Amino acid sequence: MRLTHLEIFGFKSFMNKTEIPFGQGITGIVGPNGCGKSNVVEAIRWVLGEQRASAIRGHKMEDIIFAGTGARKALGMAEVSLTIDNSENVLPIDYTEVTVTRRLFRSGESDYLLNKVPCRLLDIQNLLMDTGLGPGAYSIMEQGMVDEIISEKTENRRRILEEAAGITKYKARRRSTWNKLESTEADLTRLVDIISEVKRQVDYLGRQVGRARRFQQL
Repeated sequence: MRLTHLEIFGFKSFMNKTEIPFGQGITGIVGPNGCGKSNVVEAIRWVLGEQRASAIRGHKMEDIIFAGTGARKALGMAEVSLTIDNSENVLPIDYTEVTVTRRLFRSGESDYLLNKVPCRLLDIQNLLMDTGLGPGAYSIMEQGMVDEIISEKTENRRRILEEAAGITKYKARRRSTWNKLESTEADLTRLVDIISEVKRQVDYLGRQVGRARRFQQL
């Protein structure tokens, strides 16, 4: 599994549609300060589901939409698409090539797509779980990130190691199963309460019927 293609439009400094191919091996993105190198990494992080504006150097998520210049008007949306080679079937989906797309409008509305088909953020998160491609995952290393990981709290370092070991999805499934069990237990408790209340009502009505019959016999 590898990244093969990145398409950016309206994301930060990318006012025009920009396509970046990733070849086999190592791809280097070079250029002077301020040319948008960091924006490329942040576009990848964003399309993979990053929800924290601060993680992509913004105060609010709408800050990632091209804000305009003296010569160009601001845009109303940002869109990023990332294509992944899945010929080795690492991703649990029946496609040899997977394209993840994310759009954000100034209204705050957003769209997620898998191979141009609308989907939920949860679908993308489940697809990428334990691949190292989720937001904040170990495969996307920015400047200073190694030092941050080393200085992280034990719990946060363990989360990164669990992602690398491929056990995150199993913990998520266990958590989901546990939540369902707790919900089922709560439903059973409510059902027992309802049955008890119905039984009290039946007993009460039975006594009322008995009194009515005795009254008729008199």
